[in-house]
Amino acid sequence: MTLEKNLKERIKELTCLYEVSSIIVNNDYKELDKTLFSIALSLRKSLQYSKNATVEIISEPYHLISSALPSKTVSIESTINVFNEPKGFIKIHYPAKKFTKKDFLTEEKKLLKNVAINVGDLLERVAIRENEAVVKRKMEHADRLGILGEITAGIAHELNTPLANILGFAELLKSKETDNTQTSKDIDKIINSAIFSREVVKKLMFFACEMPQNLGQTDIVPVINEAMNLLDPTFKKNEVKYKVTLPKGEVLLKADTIQLTQVIFNLVLNAIYFSPKDGLIKITLEETKKKIILKISDEGPGISAGNVQKIFQPFFTTKTVGDGSGLGLSVVHGIIRSHRGTIDYQPNIPTGATFIITFPKQ
Repeated sequence: MTLEKNLKERIKELTCLYEVSSIIVNNDYKELDKTLFSIALSLRKSLQYSKNATVEIISEPYHLISSALPSKTVSIESTINVFNEPKGFIKIHYPAKKFTKKDFLTEEKKLLKNVAINVGDLLERVAIRENEAVVKRKMEHADRLGILGEITAGIAHELNTPLANILGFAELLKSKETDNTQTSKDIDKIINSAIFSREVVKKLMFFACEMPQNLGQTDIVPVINEAMNLLDPTFKKNEVKYKVTLPKGEVLLKADTIQLTQVIFNLVLNAIYFSPKDGLIKITLEETKKKIILKISDEGPGISAGNVQKIFQPFFTTKTVGDGSGLGLSVVHGIIRSHRGTIDYQPNIPTGATFIITFPKQ
């Protein structure tokens, strides 16, 4: 290669690096495929035999080529590393009929390596942005639930006293009234409504973590078994199957047994409600050195993406009117939070919902 031609090739390579840097700086993170395609075109343009070259970029979920790929090619490639892990590659192809590997310049191999490093840096920034967005959404969600908890606690405390008065005076009137009269029946309705309202207030206080707890070191394996035995008639009535997978030994957790049972009841009853006939509900308990993980999954319709952020909010429900108050999952969230645990939702595959409860080991 003559000195002049050599100089032209070096200028093309430097121009390519400048263009790639500019493309990355002006990158629209929402259209990353276009950015990678522009990089592929810029790299192709810098090659000695650019008209015959095809540049291929693969990094899950992206697969881009600058032009149609010949059936047989000779190629060089460089790995794309993201956080020091191989996450794809960039390949330069020439048609095998016209070229051999000797037609690739040493400088082109160096250029390919530099472009791969730049693409890796870009993908790292994309991953960081996505992680920051996820953390931000979780923080906003936690803030909303915290505010709801404070409001809910205030409402519950304000309602407790008048409800107690209504119930007390209604029972007093009942004791003075003859049985089976219309007045007596009306008083019964008042008492039943007051008791129902008191239960709603109790659930609100659970959500707000305002209920007193009786925490003690508990083997939660028999707690789960007992809860499932109590729910067995409900499974049979609804023609839904279940499978429980528990460790053979003890799984100790500092917990309030009654509240933990309520968590299992609420989640399993929800799963039964949404399960199809002959659907399978799985209850799995796992223990690691630092965590205790309880998973409850069903084969129902699952939760739509638009509702995932709302499911732990009080009074939100997708059940039909009269089938639920929308407090079940908010109560579960409050109890788990008061036990220093977390609850997460993920879709069950191929269909359904999975709730994952994680408790830190004391």
